[in-house]
Amino acid sequence: MKAAEILGVEEIVFVEPQFSVLPDPRYNATLALAGGDQGRLLLDEREEPIALAFRKGDCWITGSFLNRNPNATLIEKFESLNGEIYQEDRSIWAAAIREYYSLALKNEVPPAMEDLNPKRREILGDLIKKFWETGTGETCIDCCCGSGVGSLVLRDLGFAPLSYDNDDALLSLGLATGRLLPEETMWIDGTKTARYIELVPKGIGIMMGEINSFSQDMWQAIVGELFGVSKETLITVGTEQEARRIQGWGEELGRIVEVSANPADPIYDLWVCRSSSK
Repeated sequence: MKAAEILGVEEIVFVEPQFSVLPDPRYNATLALAGGDQGRLLLDEREEPIALAFRKGDCWITGSFLNRNPNATLIEKFESLNGEIYQEDRSIWAAAIREYYSLALKNEVPPAMEDLNPKRREILGDLIKKFWETGTGETCIDCCCGSGVGSLVLRDLGFAPLSYDNDDALLSLGLATGRLLPEETMWIDGTKTARYIELVPKGIGIMMGEINSFSQDMWQAIVGELFGVSKETLITVGTEQEARRIQGWGEELGRIVEVSANPADPIYDLWVCRSSSK
C-alpha cells in the first residue's frame, strides 16, 4: 500500500531525503518549519505515533517516526490545527516507507551491470535448504543483499525477505530486475542495522568479504549488527580464514557459530557459518 493512501491523501513528500536518515531527530525541526494549514497524525496498533503530515498547497509534507519520536513542538503544531488522526499497523507503514524510498532510488540511480549467474539461484537455494526447512512467511533478513539473488531465493523458499545494502547501483539493478521488491528493500549502512530493524527469526549474509586486516573492522560491525537482529543466521564466505573470523566475532557476542565447508559451488559460498543465539 502506498504511503499516501494510508494517510488518505493524493500526494506526500517526506522531509527526510533518504531512508537512511529516518532516525535523525534534526528532521523534526525541518517538519515543524514546513508550514501547513491541516494536519494528519498516524498511529500504530499500540497508538504510538508513526507519522505526521501537514498540508501545504496541494501536497502533504510528511515525517516518519518509525525510527525516532516526534518532539513536543510537532505535537503542539498538530493540535493547533485540529488535525485528523489515522491508524495503521506499524508493519504496513514500514513497508510503505521502504516502497517510497526504493521507488525513488530506482528512478534516480542508474543500475549496475547485470551480475547474476543464472545457475546461482538453484545452487543457493539448495544450500539454504541444507540448513533450514522451508519458510512459512516469516521474515528473513538479506544483509548486504547486492542485486538481490539471496532475496529471490528466500522468496522461493517461503520466507519474507527484508533486504539491505549500501550500494545504491546494485540495489537499483535488483529493483529493476524484480529480484528486490520495493516494499522489502532498504538503502542503509549495514554497520547501523539495529537502528532500522527489530529482532526477526532469521537472517542471511551471502558471500561476504573480502574480509582482511584492512576491512575486518567494518565487517565485524556488519556481522555483529546482523547477529543482533536475527535469531538464526547463515553467512557464507570464500575462505576458511574469513569463516573463522566470523565464528570468533559471534562467540564474543555469546552466539553459537558452526563452520563448515561447502564444495557444491566452485566459486561462491565455499564456507558457511551457521549461527544461533544461545
